[in-house]
Amino acid sequence: MKLLPLLVVFSTLLNCSYTQNCTKTPCLPNAKCEIRDGIEACYCNMGFSGNGVTICEDDNECGNLTQSCGENANCTNTEGSYYCMCVPGFRSSNNQDRFITNDGTICIENVNANCHLDNVCIAANINKTLTKIRPIKEPVALLQEVYRNSVTDLSPTDIITYIEILAESSSLLGYKNNTISAKDTLSNSTLTELVKTVNNFVQRDTFAVWDKLSVNHRRTHLTKLMHTVERATLRLSQSFQKTTQFDTNSTDIALKVFFIDSSKMKHIHPHMNVDGDYINIFPKRKAAYNSNGNVAVAFLYYKNIGPLLSSSDNFLLKPQNYDNSEEEERVISSVISVSMSSNPPTLYELEKITFTLSHRKITDRYKSLCAFWNYSPDTMNGTWSSEGCELTYSNETHTSCRCNHLTHFAILMSSGPSIGIKDYNILTRITQLGIIISLICLAICIFTFWFFSEIQSTRTTIHKNLCCSLFLAELVFLVGINTNTNKLFCSIIAGLLHYFFLAAFAWMCIEGIHLYLIVVGVIYNKGFLHKNFYIFGYLSPAVVVGFSAALGYRYYGTTKVCWLSTENNFIWSFIGPACLIILVNLLAFGVIIYKVFRHTAGLKPEVSCFENIR
Repeated sequence: MKLLPLLVVFSTLLNCSYTQNCTKTPCLPNAKCEIRDGIEACYCNMGFSGNGVTICEDDNECGNLTQSCGENANCTNTEGSYYCMCVPGFRSSNNQDRFITNDGTICIENVNANCHLDNVCIAANINKTLTKIRPIKEPVALLQEVYRNSVTDLSPTDIITYIEILAESSSLLGYKNNTISAKDTLSNSTLTELVKTVNNFVQRDTFAVWDKLSVNHRRTHLTKLMHTVERATLRLSQSFQKTTQFDTNSTDIALKVFFIDSSKMKHIHPHMNVDGDYINIFPKRKAAYNSNGNVAVAFLYYKNIGPLLSSSDNFLLKPQNYDNSEEEERVISSVISVSMSSNPPTLYELEKITFTLSHRKITDRYKSLCAFWNYSPDTMNGTWSSEGCELTYSNETHTSCRCNHLTHFAILMSSGPSIGIKDYNILTRITQLGIIISLICLAICIFTFWFFSEIQSTRTTIHKNLCCSLFLAELVFLVGINTNTNKLFCSIIAGLLHYFFLAAFAWMCIEGIHLYLIVVGVIYNKGFLHKNFYIFGYLSPAVVVGFSAALGYRYYGTTKVCWLSTENNFIWSFIGPACLIILVNLLAFGVIIYKVFRHTAGLKPEVSCFENIR
């Protein structure tokens, strides 16, 4: 007993640092001064460990405990604590999204996990949710309720249910009985809530949930979502009462709307630019905008939903694995859309839409396709189509397109067999080498026919002009066939190629006609004949090219090569005359062969056939 005071003093000395920290130095923010077992000291708060004076570190409950949340839940560490969330297909026993296990909460199997496979179950779930949400009449409150219910882990049934609810409730959007300023403010708020809510369904975190749906169901419900958002956005845009430009965005979706009064149309050009992806619309030119009215334009940008609209069940493949998949078309860009409504309808007539989208991976530019999502609003079934769209420029990272209609646009990559970039470059070099050799030989022929007077004749004149036409055609081909970056220059190159190749065919026809005249023995005036040969050889191709350019100048030059477009069968402006000339030559050849063999039939049999023909 006599030693007890001494032990107390000794114990106090051992813990003097803690006592002094409480009395002289404040404890760390994550610690507090307490008396435990008769000792006053700084102690770290629950969830932290350390001496409370110099260090209080966060305990990683998720790492320190084995299956701290159980086998059907994921653990997330937070500062000073942690929480658990059940994996898809399970729910917590207390029906809370986040929980900790020290209160006895566990994850149990969700009986509705496969509800999306049963139409009856889906219908029941939709009706149940609609009953809960139907009393909400204010658009902002309605969207906030959908957002709150869809912000956490979603099941396929949840996605289907809330898309149906958004589709059914879209008619509530818009404000009719408010003042002008109130309408504009409420439209802004509703558009912001709409983007925030829809983002829950299109963000990349939901891809694993979409993957549980079949391709057809996935496309149908995603189409319904895009259609609903587009209609709702346009409806809200029409609620504005004065010229307005408004934009809002979330992590995976962006929106931009224009409401333009007719008096301001000359000065406002609707467009959208998100992360380097760009879309612009061009109205038809008018002398003046005299009509009273307005136009609403709505742009939507979906950053990541492209793979969801691909034609494969394996849309979760990483972009670098696309080339190894089966033959199909895959979306390799974001999806961007534009919708428009004008009052009166003729106030703002669309001429064209141009857009540039970046590729999700480096892509062979010869595999890029401009496309739009072509769907039926009645069935919500859709497919990718390129009708009305034209590729204007493409490289390994970006593609630019021009379309003549409104809808959702994207860039596709054809993943079927095609010539690779390396093989294409090799074939290009072989072609260029062959053309160079041909040009050298043609140059030698032209020099020979031109400067050797001993061989001058009608036949050599025809050969000389044929060689000149081929030489110029091949030279233009070598220099300009791939210069498709400049539309005007490419069109000029295509026009020159069209003319010189037709001229070459024309001189081939003249060659056949001249041979026919020789064999038949027609007497002709050499000077007169030469004059007509030159007219036919150079003027007739000019007439064909002139008429073709007048009727379809925009079809000279394509997005890939500077040649005639196959659109609207324009290529037949070259194929038609070429086929006609070939037919004439074949007929002339047939008559010549007939005349020759008929003539040789009565000649001496002891003379060789070759000599008789000569």
